[in-house]
Amino acid sequence: MRFPSLRALAVLGGIYDLALSLPMLFAPELTARLFGAPPPVPVLNAQLNGLFTLTLALGYFWCAQNVDARRGYLWTAGVFVKMFGAALFIGDHFLRGSPVSFLLFAATDGSIGLVTLAALLRTARSGSAPVR
Repeated sequence: MRFPSLRALAVLGGIYDLALSLPMLFAPELTARLFGAPPPVPVLNAQLNGLFTLTLALGYFWCAQNVDARRGYLWTAGVFVKMFGAALFIGDHFLRGSPVSFLLFAATDGSIGLVTLAALLRTARSGSAPVR
């Protein structure tokens, strides 16, 4: 199987998180309604989630400029945050009844996390980038 380059995954992660962050920051109530969730209370919580996600996006774009030197960011944001986030979305859906639309986030976050994990392991084994 051919995996995308680490740079491509960093850019993808940045675009994905940027696309999620802006609606949460600037239209949190509308965003919640579009996903079938109740309005955030307080709205500040949704905006802080947007800020967190924007920070991840900026980190991905920073990482993309030199992925060999910044692989650690992909381990943190691309694997840990994405896969743990997917698990939280799944758990919240089944334990607390969050909207089915949240499973879309579980699928996208989980997929990005797994592909990033595989690409990081592949590049470590192939010697195309040093393991740090």
